[in-house]
Amino acid sequence: MTDILSPRDAGDVLEAVADSLAIGQPVEVVAAGSKRNLGHPCEVARELDLSALSGIDLYEPDELVVGMGAATPLAALEAALEANRQMLAFEPPDLGPLLGEPAGRGTVGGVLACNLSGPRRIMAGAARDHFLGFNAVSGRGEAFKSGGRVVKNVTGFDLSKLIAGSFGTLAVLTHVVLRALPSPDDECTVLIAGLADARAVAAMSAVMNGPYDISGAAHLPAAVARVSSNEAVSGLGAAATAIRIEGPAPSVAARMRAVGDLASTFGPTQALGPPQSRSLWREVRDVSFFAADARQVWRISVPPATGAGVGGRIANATGGTVFYDWAGGLIWLAIPALADAGHETVRGAIRDTGGHATLVRAGPDVRAAVPVFQPQPAPLAALTERIKDSFDPRHVLNPGRMAQA
Repeated sequence: MTDILSPRDAGDVLEAVADSLAIGQPVEVVAAGSKRNLGHPCEVARELDLSALSGIDLYEPDELVVGMGAATPLAALEAALEANRQMLAFEPPDLGPLLGEPAGRGTVGGVLACNLSGPRRIMAGAARDHFLGFNAVSGRGEAFKSGGRVVKNVTGFDLSKLIAGSFGTLAVLTHVVLRALPSPDDECTVLIAGLADARAVAAMSAVMNGPYDISGAAHLPAAVARVSSNEAVSGLGAAATAIRIEGPAPSVAARMRAVGDLASTFGPTQALGPPQSRSLWREVRDVSFFAADARQVWRISVPPATGAGVGGRIANATGGTVFYDWAGGLIWLAIPALADAGHETVRGAIRDTGGHATLVRAGPDVRAAVPVFQPQPAPLAALTERIKDSFDPRHVLNPGRMAQA
């Protein structure tokens, strides 16, 4: 039976962690639980439920800064920003449906803990690049804070960069501060139809290397394009290569014409206006194409020029399906269920590229048995362990989440 601790504020979180240390009982840190199935299973008898630490308590639209409890629903934050024509530029995905959870349940702290970023990452950077500061409780049972309300306040060690992507294994976030940016006035997407993967990567690279300020570049092979809910994409009956352009309306119109001219040298093109463009990029962001089936899913990051080769090699070896984001640098792979999730095949294919792969979706038995995250070289693994020991020497926070127990 799980012992659920439900702190009402940061002081309660401090007491809960101190109590867990005193009795030697580690805790699983959760809020809405929408990302509970990311990483290795965390098999502990105590749960630290942060859902009460919610609500925006600082929002200065003119300063582009917003602060809130770590368990604030992402949807609530995005609605508040949208009311002021602002956004989170790193375009956080909603992976709930992909992971077997309802849509719209994700929290801000969960997004930051997993450092999740969407298609605009190629332009705006990762979640950690917009993470200005936080308050937290370490695994030592100590309250601490880092950063502040503006970028220039981040002096010394920028712990926000370290905490983002640590999956709750170093500290329990209680309050976070993020940078917002103005929403674009207009957007459109240029679609190129019928390109093979390698040709699509070449097209995306050509556009990315031009002066077009591209905010999204993705390629959906025919098998993926066919299941899109966007009729302009599924109706192609062929692969779809998508190039997104955002900004002031006159600039978008001019760049769309220039990108269309370049794209047409690779294949037939068409333009999607704002509603269809947003629909398509939401699907890419949330990996919606793979949400409805039961296959195992990998997230693979490689240099964009190698993307088509790596994706094709793995798909052929596993009988899987791929699509590409970040101009070919991010490969999403769905494969039939395997006892080892094909991890040796996946990691063998990226070994010489300097890339890394994460098993995003698989059953708990599989995630307990294989390396979910990219194995680290010995020196980096030793450094990671020293950092863990500095923040959480008794491994009381999310034990085993990032490393097999």
